[in-house]
Amino acid sequence: MNRLFLRGLLIDWDRIGAGSYLRHIPALSGLEELRFSAPVTFFVGENGSGKSTLLEAVAVSCGFNPEGGTRNYRFSTYDSHSELCGAVRMIRGARREKGGYFLRAESFYNVATAEEEYSRGPGGVPQEFHFKSHGESFLALVQRNFRGDGLYLLDEPEAALSPQRQLALMAEIRRCTDAGAQFLIATHSPVLLGFPGAEILSFDDGRIHSCAYEDTESYQVTKMFLDRREQMLRELFGETEA
Repeated sequence: MNRLFLRGLLIDWDRIGAGSYLRHIPALSGLEELRFSAPVTFFVGENGSGKSTLLEAVAVSCGFNPEGGTRNYRFSTYDSHSELCGAVRMIRGARREKGGYFLRAESFYNVATAEEEYSRGPGGVPQEFHFKSHGESFLALVQRNFRGDGLYLLDEPEAALSPQRQLALMAEIRRCTDAGAQFLIATHSPVLLGFPGAEILSFDDGRIHSCAYEDTESYQVTKMFLDRREQMLRELFGETEA
């Protein structure tokens, strides 16, 4: 039995303008249906490949605030989400999540501010995220808000985290998936991509396709740099050996 909350998505291109920039993103332009097969699905690809755009559309379609937070968050500092949000329809599983969170690195400051304000209401406990470092507050928010049987969408979470804290995030993800949670994560991190049993969907090569961990550009470039650092730097800087 497929126990995923989200089994996939459909895109109705009739709801997207003929001149929309979305039609010029190769990985998205021909996409009509996408399926998910694991509790943790990674979106990978070069900048501008469409992974964050699609993740945002999924989040909005699922009822989350475009800038992040839970479904109860309704703040907005800049209305920038694309029309893809109105064209995506989710393919739901038999189960329904009991909670969830949309967390994106670029708007984390705004989410942390909203979290502080909301927690000052009746029964709330202020978390004072702005008194912690970016990485500390990011991980504290995950530990406080992420639970089993929840749906969690993360956009480039590694931007806030050191390699050690990325490992700590992996442990939190494992804690939640063991209790029935589902994650969709857009990332460039070769650390996070190593999560066991995850499905990796690449947005490169003009289409969305499954990809092995060792075939991701994040892994290959990082491994190449670690194995041949001096040679790569010489080539990068246009230097020749003496």
